[in-house]
Amino acid sequence: MAASASKAEKASKLRENEKKWGSALVDAGWTLIPSTILECQQTLGLDPVDLNILLQLARHWWQEGNPPHPSMKTIADCIGKHVSTVQRRITKLRKRGLIRIEHRHNKHGGQTSSKYYFDGLIAEGTKLAEEAIADRKDTKQKAANRRRRRNPQGPKLKVIQ
Repeated sequence: MAASASKAEKASKLRENEKKWGSALVDAGWTLIPSTILECQQTLGLDPVDLNILLQLARHWWQEGNPPHPSMKTIADCIGKHVSTVQRRITKLRKRGLIRIEHRHNKHGGQTSSKYYFDGLIAEGTKLAEEAIADRKDTKQKAANRRRRRNPQGPKLKVIQ
């Protein structure tokens, strides 16, 4: 019964997205990106081109055990940049430890599109997300404490007749 409740919840969330974006856009495909990645892109050292490349990689990541493997040309065509720009930026993301690359080769020894793993980005993003969650919890606690605080002299309201 819990599985059907979960399916119902997922269907309800999908319908909410359809209300926001329209069914054609949702039916054509969508990509989940944690808000922390978008909110903290400067903290993560990502400029707009880097973020755009990560979004393109995430667009091709459909299942946990199947990392994305679009070609450099596919990414370059989507973002309107030259393949060499995408190559340099992906190398930079790898050197920063945000992504990991597994180079693949076909049966004749030629290189085919590489697989990309988000281990570093997930680890860095998780740290930032945990900070945000703690900050949010702290803010809620402070607000609750303010509401419960009592004035030792009683209220300063006067009744005027």
